[in-house]
Amino acid sequence: MDHIQAMRTFVRIIELGNFSRAAEKLNLPRATVSHTIKRLEARLGVRLLLRTTRQVQVTAEGQIYYQRCLRLLAEIDETDTLFSRQKLRPSGRIRVDMPHSLAREIVIPALPQFYQRYPEITLCLSANDASIDVLREGVDCVLRAWQVEDESLIARHLPALEQVTCASADYIERYGMPQTLDDLATHQAVGYFSQRTTRHYPLDFMSQGVCEQRTLHSQIDVSGADVYVAACRAGLGLIQSPRYGVRHWLESGELVEVLPEMPPPDMPLYIMYPAGHFLAPRVP
Repeated sequence: MDHIQAMRTFVRIIELGNFSRAAEKLNLPRATVSHTIKRLEARLGVRLLLRTTRQVQVTAEGQIYYQRCLRLLAEIDETDTLFSRQKLRPSGRIRVDMPHSLAREIVIPALPQFYQRYPEITLCLSANDASIDVLREGVDCVLRAWQVEDESLIARHLPALEQVTCASADYIERYGMPQTLDDLATHQAVGYFSQRTTRHYPLDFMSQGVCEQRTLHSQIDVSGADVYVAACRAGLGLIQSPRYGVRHWLESGELVEVLPEMPPPDMPLYIMYPAGHFLAPRVP
Protein backbone atom coordinates (compact mmCIF):
# COMPACT_ATOMS: atom_id res chain seq x y z
CA MET A 1 0.00 0.00 0.00
CA ASP A 2 1.27 3.50 -0.86
CA HIS A 3 1.17 5.08 2.58
CA ILE A 4 1.24 8.65 1.27
CA GLN A 5 -1.59 7.96 -1.16
CA ALA A 6 -3.53 6.36 1.69
CA MET A 7 -3.12 9.53 3.75
CA ARG A 8 -4.28 11.65 0.80
CA THR A 9 -7.31 9.39 0.41
CA PHE A 10 -8.13 9.66 4.12
CA VAL A 11 -7.83 13.47 4.07
CA ARG A 12 -10.04 13.74 1.01
CA ILE A 13 -12.75 11.62 2.67
CA ILE A 14 -12.72 13.94 5.69
CA GLU A 15 -12.92 17.05 3.50
CA LEU A 16 -15.73 15.76 1.27
CA GLY A 17 -17.73 13.93 3.93
CA ASN A 18 -18.13 10.52 2.29
CA PHE A 19 -16.37 7.78 0.36
CA SER A 20 -18.22 8.22 -2.93
CA ARG A 21 -17.28 11.88 -3.38
CA ALA A 22 -13.69 11.13 -2.42
CA ALA A 23 -13.54 8.31 -4.95
CA GLU A 24 -14.94 10.58 -7.65
CA LYS A 25 -12.43 13.35 -6.91
CA LEU A 26 -9.55 10.88 -6.77
CA ASN A 27 -10.75 9.14 -9.94
CA LEU A 28 -10.76 5.80 -8.15
CA PRO A 29 -13.38 3.06 -7.69
CA ARG A 30 -15.26 3.40 -4.42
CA ALA A 31 -14.22 -0.12 -3.46
CA THR A 32 -10.57 0.87 -3.81
CA VAL A 33 -11.07 3.85 -1.52
CA SER A 34 -12.86 1.73 1.06
CA HIS A 35 -10.19 -0.97 0.89
CA THR A 36 -7.44 1.64 1.28
CA ILE A 37 -8.96 2.96 4.50
CA LYS A 38 -9.44 -0.55 5.89
CA ARG A 39 -5.79 -1.37 5.27
CA LEU A 40 -4.71 1.96 6.74
CA GLU A 41 -6.72 1.32 9.91
CA ALA A 42 -5.29 -2.20 10.13
CA ARG A 43 -1.76 -0.84 9.80
CA LEU A 44 -2.34 1.81 12.50
CA GLY A 45 -4.34 -0.48 14.75
CA VAL A 46 -7.09 2.08 15.39
CA ARG A 47 -10.48 2.97 13.95
CA LEU A 48 -10.23 6.26 12.06
CA LEU A 49 -13.75 6.52 10.61
CA LEU A 50 -17.21 5.38 11.64
CA ARG A 51 -19.14 4.51 8.50
CA THR A 52 -22.89 4.56 7.99
CA THR A 53 -24.94 4.31 4.82
CA ARG A 54 -25.29 8.11 4.61
CA GLN A 55 -22.34 9.73 6.32
CA VAL A 56 -18.86 9.33 7.73
CA GLN A 57 -17.94 10.30 11.28
CA VAL A 58 -14.38 10.86 12.41
CA THR A 59 -13.19 9.18 15.59
CA ALA A 60 -11.02 11.00 18.13
CA GLU A 61 -8.04 9.04 16.83
CA GLY A 62 -9.05 9.90 13.28
CA GLN A 63 -9.13 13.62 14.08
CA ILE A 64 -5.61 13.48 15.50
CA TYR A 65 -4.39 11.51 12.49
CA TYR A 66 -6.11 13.95 10.13
CA GLN A 67 -4.27 16.94 11.60
CA ARG A 68 -0.94 15.10 11.37
CA CYS A 69 -1.66 14.08 7.78
CA LEU A 70 -2.37 17.70 6.82
CA ARG A 71 1.01 18.81 8.11
CA LEU A 72 2.94 15.88 6.63
CA LEU A 73 1.30 16.16 3.22
CA ALA A 74 1.86 19.92 3.17
CA GLU A 75 5.57 19.38 3.87
CA ILE A 76 5.77 16.72 1.17
CA ASP A 77 4.10 19.04 -1.34
CA GLU A 78 6.40 21.90 -0.35
CA THR A 79 9.47 19.69 -0.72
CA ASP A 80 8.36 18.45 -4.12
CA THR A 81 7.83 21.99 -5.38
CA LEU A 82 10.73 23.69 -3.64
CA PHE A 83 12.67 24.19 -6.88
CA SER A 84 9.75 24.22 -9.26
CA ARG A 85 7.91 26.96 -11.09
CA GLN A 86 5.61 27.39 -8.07
CA LYS A 87 7.89 30.18 -6.93
CA LEU A 88 6.64 32.07 -9.96
CA ARG A 89 3.13 30.63 -10.04
CA PRO A 90 1.99 29.63 -6.54
CA SER A 91 -0.50 26.79 -6.30
CA GLY A 92 -1.93 24.52 -3.66
CA ARG A 93 -4.06 24.71 -0.54
CA ILE A 94 -3.54 27.35 2.17
CA ARG A 95 -5.13 27.06 5.60
CA VAL A 96 -5.50 30.49 7.21
CA ASP A 97 -7.12 31.50 10.49
CA MET A 98 -8.11 35.11 11.19
CA PRO A 99 -10.63 37.24 13.16
CA HIS A 100 -14.25 37.22 11.98
CA SER A 101 -14.39 40.93 11.19
CA LEU A 102 -11.13 40.90 9.23
CA ALA A 103 -12.35 37.99 7.14
CA ARG A 104 -15.79 39.52 6.55
CA GLU A 105 -14.82 43.13 5.85
CA ILE A 106 -11.40 42.92 4.18
CA VAL A 107 -10.29 39.45 3.11
CA ILE A 108 -13.48 37.98 1.63
CA PRO A 109 -14.28 41.07 -0.51
CA ALA A 110 -10.69 41.02 -1.85
CA LEU A 111 -10.74 37.34 -2.86
CA PRO A 112 -12.07 37.79 -6.43
CA GLN A 113 -9.07 39.99 -7.22
CA PHE A 114 -6.78 37.58 -5.37
CA TYR A 115 -7.99 34.62 -7.45
CA GLN A 116 -7.47 36.54 -10.66
CA ARG A 117 -3.82 36.82 -9.67
CA TYR A 118 -3.44 33.36 -8.10
CA PRO A 119 -5.98 31.08 -9.82
CA GLU A 120 -4.27 27.88 -8.66
CA ILE A 121 -4.52 28.68 -4.94
CA THR A 122 -7.24 27.06 -2.83
CA LEU A 123 -8.01 28.78 0.48
CA CYS A 124 -9.30 27.06 3.59
CA LEU A 125 -10.25 30.01 5.78
CA SER A 126 -11.40 29.71 9.37
CA ALA A 127 -12.69 32.74 11.29
CA ASN A 128 -11.77 32.84 14.95
CA ASP A 129 -11.30 35.75 17.37
CA ALA A 130 -9.47 33.65 19.97
CA SER A 131 -5.98 32.13 20.01
CA ILE A 132 -5.52 28.71 18.48
CA ASP A 133 -2.74 26.13 18.60
CA VAL A 134 -1.31 26.62 15.12
CA LEU A 135 0.61 23.33 15.04
CA ARG A 136 -2.24 21.23 16.45
CA GLU A 137 -4.83 22.80 14.14
CA GLY A 138 -2.57 22.32 11.11
CA VAL A 139 -2.99 25.84 9.70
CA ASP A 140 -0.34 27.44 7.50
CA CYS A 141 -0.63 30.87 9.09
CA VAL A 142 -2.80 33.04 11.32
CA LEU A 143 -3.60 36.76 11.24
CA ARG A 144 -3.97 38.45 14.60
CA ALA A 145 -4.02 41.94 16.13
CA TRP A 146 -1.59 40.74 18.79
CA GLN A 147 1.75 38.96 18.70
CA VAL A 148 1.62 35.57 20.35
CA GLU A 149 4.51 34.96 22.76
CA ASP A 150 5.26 31.52 21.39
CA GLU A 151 8.77 30.50 20.33
CA SER A 152 7.28 27.95 17.94
CA LEU A 153 5.83 30.79 15.83
CA ILE A 154 7.45 33.42 13.62
CA ALA A 155 5.61 36.76 13.49
CA ARG A 156 5.74 39.35 10.74
CA HIS A 157 4.27 42.85 10.87
CA LEU A 158 1.54 43.73 8.40
CA PRO A 159 0.27 47.27 7.74
CA ALA A 160 -1.47 48.56 10.88
CA LEU A 161 -5.21 49.23 10.92
CA GLU A 162 -6.61 52.72 11.43
CA GLN A 163 -8.91 52.90 14.45
CA VAL A 164 -11.78 55.18 15.34
CA THR A 165 -13.72 56.11 18.49
CA CYS A 166 -17.46 56.05 17.93
CA ALA A 167 -20.90 55.83 19.50
CA SER A 168 -24.41 55.41 18.21
CA ALA A 169 -26.34 58.50 17.10
CA ASP A 170 -28.95 57.63 19.73
CA TYR A 171 -26.29 57.54 22.45
CA ILE A 172 -24.93 60.97 21.41
CA GLU A 173 -28.45 62.38 21.43
CA ARG A 174 -28.92 61.17 25.02
CA TYR A 175 -25.49 61.98 26.47
CA GLY A 176 -24.14 64.70 24.19
CA MET A 177 -20.98 64.85 22.07
CA PRO A 178 -17.79 64.98 24.15
CA GLN A 179 -15.46 67.78 23.06
CA THR A 180 -12.48 67.05 25.31
CA LEU A 181 -11.03 64.07 27.17
CA ASP A 182 -12.33 65.55 30.43
CA ASP A 183 -15.88 65.41 29.02
CA LEU A 184 -15.59 61.62 28.96
CA ALA A 185 -16.07 61.59 32.74
CA THR A 186 -19.84 61.78 32.15
CA HIS A 187 -19.87 59.08 29.50
CA GLN A 188 -19.77 55.30 29.45
CA ALA A 189 -18.08 52.75 27.24
CA VAL A 190 -18.74 49.22 26.08
CA GLY A 191 -16.17 47.29 28.09
CA TYR A 192 -13.87 44.98 26.15
CA PHE A 193 -11.83 42.14 27.64
CA SER A 194 -9.46 39.57 26.16
CA GLN A 195 -10.44 35.92 26.28
CA ARG A 196 -6.72 35.06 26.23
CA THR A 197 -5.66 37.13 29.23
CA THR A 198 -9.00 38.32 30.76
CA ARG A 199 -7.48 41.83 30.63
CA HIS A 200 -9.95 44.71 30.36
CA TYR A 201 -8.89 47.40 27.90
CA PRO A 202 -9.20 51.16 28.53
CA LEU A 203 -9.85 53.66 25.74
CA ASP A 204 -6.71 55.13 24.14
CA PHE A 205 -6.46 58.60 22.61
CA MET A 206 -3.48 60.14 20.80
CA SER A 207 -3.06 63.75 21.90
CA GLN A 208 -0.05 65.74 20.64
CA GLY A 209 1.92 62.54 20.10
CA VAL A 210 1.14 61.15 23.56
CA CYS A 211 -1.25 58.25 24.23
CA GLU A 212 -3.82 59.19 26.86
CA GLN A 213 -5.87 56.42 28.48
CA ARG A 214 -9.34 56.69 29.94
CA THR A 215 -11.28 53.99 31.80
CA LEU A 216 -15.00 54.73 31.55
CA HIS A 217 -17.90 53.23 33.43
CA SER A 218 -19.46 50.34 31.51
CA GLN A 219 -22.79 48.55 31.90
CA ILE A 220 -21.64 45.65 29.76
CA ASP A 221 -18.30 43.92 29.15
CA VAL A 222 -17.83 41.85 26.01
CA SER A 223 -15.24 39.81 24.17
CA GLY A 224 -15.33 39.55 20.40
CA ALA A 225 -15.42 42.24 17.71
CA ASP A 226 -18.93 41.54 16.42
CA VAL A 227 -20.66 41.75 19.80
CA TYR A 228 -18.52 44.79 20.68
CA VAL A 229 -19.83 46.71 17.67
CA ALA A 230 -23.35 45.40 18.24
CA ALA A 231 -23.36 46.77 21.78
CA CYS A 232 -22.24 50.16 20.45
CA ARG A 233 -25.00 50.17 17.84
CA ALA A 234 -27.47 49.41 20.63
CA GLY A 235 -26.46 52.65 22.34
CA LEU A 236 -24.62 51.07 25.27
CA GLY A 237 -21.52 53.25 25.07
CA LEU A 238 -18.40 54.33 23.22
CA ILE A 239 -16.10 51.86 21.52
CA GLN A 240 -12.78 51.94 19.68
CA SER A 241 -12.62 49.77 16.60
CA PRO A 242 -10.70 49.44 13.34
CA ARG A 243 -12.39 51.82 10.91
CA TYR A 244 -13.08 49.02 8.42
CA GLY A 245 -15.23 47.24 11.00
CA VAL A 246 -17.64 50.16 11.48
CA ARG A 247 -17.31 51.94 8.13
CA HIS A 248 -20.81 51.02 6.92
CA TRP A 249 -22.54 52.37 10.03
CA LEU A 250 -20.44 55.53 10.07
CA GLU A 251 -21.40 56.22 6.46
CA SER A 252 -25.09 55.57 7.19
CA GLY A 253 -25.04 57.84 10.23
CA GLU A 254 -26.07 55.08 12.63
CA LEU A 255 -22.67 55.50 14.32
CA VAL A 256 -20.92 58.83 14.89
CA GLU A 257 -17.17 59.41 15.21
CA VAL A 258 -16.15 60.85 18.58
CA LEU A 259 -13.08 63.05 19.23
CA PRO A 260 -11.73 62.59 15.68
CA GLU A 261 -8.84 64.98 16.43
CA MET A 262 -7.60 62.51 19.08
CA PRO A 263 -7.93 59.10 17.38
CA PRO A 264 -6.85 55.83 18.97
CA PRO A 265 -3.43 54.48 17.99
CA ASP A 266 -3.41 52.26 14.92
CA MET A 267 -4.02 48.59 15.66
CA PRO A 268 -1.00 46.39 14.87
CA LEU A 269 -1.56 43.36 12.65
CA TYR A 270 0.63 40.27 12.45
CA ILE A 271 0.90 37.18 10.31
CA MET A 272 2.32 34.20 12.21
CA TYR A 273 3.45 30.78 11.04
CA PRO A 274 5.35 27.84 12.59
CA ALA A 275 9.07 28.31 13.14
CA GLY A 276 11.37 25.78 11.54
CA HIS A 277 9.19 25.61 8.43
CA PHE A 278 10.05 27.60 5.34
CA LEU A 279 7.14 29.69 4.19
CA ALA A 280 5.81 27.86 1.16
CA PRO A 281 5.62 29.78 -2.15
CA ARG A 282 1.84 29.45 -2.04
CA VAL A 283 1.71 31.49 1.21
CA PRO A 284 2.19 35.16 0.14
